[in-house]
Amino acid sequence: MGKLNPKRARRATTPLALLLATPALAQETAAPAASPAATEYPAAAAGDGATTNGYNLSRWAEDWRVLRNPAKRDDPIDRLKFIPLDSDGDVYLTLSGEARLRMNLTTNPNLRNTPHQRQDIRRLTAGADLHVGPHLRFYGEVAHGGISGRELGAPAATLRNALTLQQYFAEATVDVGCVALGARYGRQEFTDGPNLLVSQRDNNTIRYTLNGIRAWARTGRFRVDVFDLKPTAYGDLGIDDDVSDPARRFSGVTLGMVVPTHWFGGSKLYVDPFLWRRRNSVGTWGGRIGPGRRFYGGAHVWGDAGPVTIDWTLNHQWGNFIDQRIDAWHGFFAQTYRLGKTGAAPRIGFHADYASGGGGYGGRTLRNAYAPFGNNIYYSYQLSLTPSNLVAVAPTVAFTPIKKVRVSAEYQLTWRDDARDAVYRANGQPFAGTQNVADRKIGDVTRVQAVWAIASRLSFTGRYEHLAAGPSLTQAGYSSSDFIAGWLSFRF
Repeated sequence: MGKLNPKRARRATTPLALLLATPALAQETAAPAASPAATEYPAAAAGDGATTNGYNLSRWAEDWRVLRNPAKRDDPIDRLKFIPLDSDGDVYLTLSGEARLRMNLTTNPNLRNTPHQRQDIRRLTAGADLHVGPHLRFYGEVAHGGISGRELGAPAATLRNALTLQQYFAEATVDVGCVALGARYGRQEFTDGPNLLVSQRDNNTIRYTLNGIRAWARTGRFRVDVFDLKPTAYGDLGIDDDVSDPARRFSGVTLGMVVPTHWFGGSKLYVDPFLWRRRNSVGTWGGRIGPGRRFYGGAHVWGDAGPVTIDWTLNHQWGNFIDQRIDAWHGFFAQTYRLGKTGAAPRIGFHADYASGGGGYGGRTLRNAYAPFGNNIYYSYQLSLTPSNLVAVAPTVAFTPIKKVRVSAEYQLTWRDDARDAVYRANGQPFAGTQNVADRKIGDVTRVQAVWAIASRLSFTGRYEHLAAGPSLTQAGYSSSDFIAGWLSFRF
């Protein structure tokens, strides 16, 4: 696997520009892993997101061995990316960190006609990645989240947390013939799947993590990943109250195949079938709480074919919730077209998404689709929409008006799949009373985002959104809302 020169790449842009990547403006971009194990399977498709300019949202997925050579280092911070601990550099330490200052302003929070909410949020993280030879590594990461402002209510532990061990794991790899084998055990981020189904949720101050094991086998064109994980239940005091959630469990298998490039004249496309299971002993639908078991069977097709970028997912969900049979579908289809040859060229496109609905308030079958822990801001920065009982269509555009500034915009039209069921928020809870409104139109969402790459490690991001509530919401007493946010992020 070829190595990236982070010194040269960082001069072009910063990793936060990845927030504008496909499939849509609100995507929390993940990043690919550079595993210590030797493998020919493309790192960008190995199920850890996409590393760009040396950086990754999952910091353990970065590979800074190029900085083994002192001549490649630009400044003292570069020395922190490769700290040799033995004479030949086979044992080394990579340090990472982030400081983010953010402000969110929301009018009519929770879509109620109430005073505006302001959140002043602080994120601090620090990570250490210890490599003991080419086949063993240990990673640890601590994080702090602080919040102040007005009309805060009771902030979640993912916004206010004195200190948490956000990630810690051990990873071992070995090559058996042409097959690279590996396993990772501990607390970790998991993004091996479509962003709308699994995401580390970078919008939060404390990221979404899980506890357990993930193992893989990879060749040059094929891979198989298996996992068995439980989400972290965060407390808000210190490291002692963050535990593995005993009520929820997520397990399954994801396959991967590299599509031959000659099929589309020089494409980089991947097909990732998956079969997952999510168990929850305290699931909630329609005010009822009880055990649920949901299976996911589908495929994720994504990548580039010339100027076209696609991100398509189709999955069927089945299982049971208390005494209801589950029969639900997700279909996510995002595509863009690049109007030029460079990466900074304008892009136009659209996304069209379907999440089945129905049965949330009774009946023999529950048809509400549900994402295990997907990107919770994809449809609404206010966290007012989620892929359950939802149909959305949005044209999108992204362009660079001036050097180092990338702007994206979209206009999203949204409806309910089943007007007899509710409109659901990002946390899966319904807007009470919407199940009694007959109209299917939820509303229209206008959103704009800009990322300014101030320096190699410093970026500023600004977001604006207007959610124009439609009859499904207004007839149940809910209002339109505006959201504006800005944050300054330094990472190394």
